[in-house]
Amino acid sequence: MDTGTHVVMGIALGGLATLDPVVAGNHATAASVIIATIAGSQIPDIDTVLKLRNNAIYIRNHRGVTHSIPAVLLWPIILTAVIYPFFPGASLLHLWAWTFAAVFIHVFVDIFNAYGTQALRPFSSKWVALGVINTFDPFIFGIHVLGIVVWLFGEQPGYTFLVMYLIIIAYYLIRFYVRGKVMAEVKRLIPDATEIIIAPTMKFHRWRIAAMTETQFFVGRAVKEQVEILDRFVRVPVPETPVIEAAKKDKNLSAFLSFSPVYRWEVDEYNDFYEVRFIDLRYRSNGHYPFVAVVQLDRNLNRISSYTGWVFSEQKLRKKLSIIPN
Repeated sequence: MDTGTHVVMGIALGGLATLDPVVAGNHATAASVIIATIAGSQIPDIDTVLKLRNNAIYIRNHRGVTHSIPAVLLWPIILTAVIYPFFPGASLLHLWAWTFAAVFIHVFVDIFNAYGTQALRPFSSKWVALGVINTFDPFIFGIHVLGIVVWLFGEQPGYTFLVMYLIIIAYYLIRFYVRGKVMAEVKRLIPDATEIIIAPTMKFHRWRIAAMTETQFFVGRAVKEQVEILDRFVRVPVPETPVIEAAKKDKNLSAFLSFSPVYRWEVDEYNDFYEVRFIDLRYRSNGHYPFVAVVQLDRNLNRISSYTGWVFSEQKLRKKLSIIPN
């Protein structure tokens, strides 16, 4: 989920914690728990700072080790050790337990996004992405804000957020049902599909679709249960040419390939350099595919420049690469 949603989830979890008699009966425990649930709801995303270095490191590592099983166990211990000295009268066990709940819920809800997490590390480096809830879901964010407002107006927070979470669970089940209907329709339209990726959007009834068969890529969208195929591409295996192999050694392209499961490729030859481009097919927007990796090589196959990330125009891409082809 996005940062804002994780913040309101941390506040809501702190309110829910008032149903715990130890939290409700001890001011130090209550104060420390609300701080811990907010911090615990944010700490797994500390790897966002990697974006300050470059996109390649960020793409390869975001939601990786910081969302892994060891991290989920370690973050609550670290936060508890930092917070407890400021509230020595708090219950150490209950502070740790609610901090663990905050960290666990953060990682758990991220699994339902299309981006996913490597939550099974170190047992598996596979990305777990159920593609049911958008990274920012207006309903989930809105109902949390509503619950917080109700709390501010004096209602008992524990039962307020308990009801809210029951509603959210029902919402998730409905999203699974709707996604299942879309999946069934895609399978009907593309019966020989070997892989189908359905990604949610901020709009409840709109979904992005990317699918592949042995010979083709399909890109489409669904509105409610109506599926429309927007683009088709011939699926051409990536060749093992010297140009491609040299490009694959670039950190930006390597990061892209570690993250993207459905893509097409292009190689263009200019007067004095080659340009290798890989295009993620999951994020079609207004007829454009904005998530790419591009590597430029000279005639000796030495890297000139490269980039991976989001670009919404060719002009902006050229600026990032700092070179204009002849």
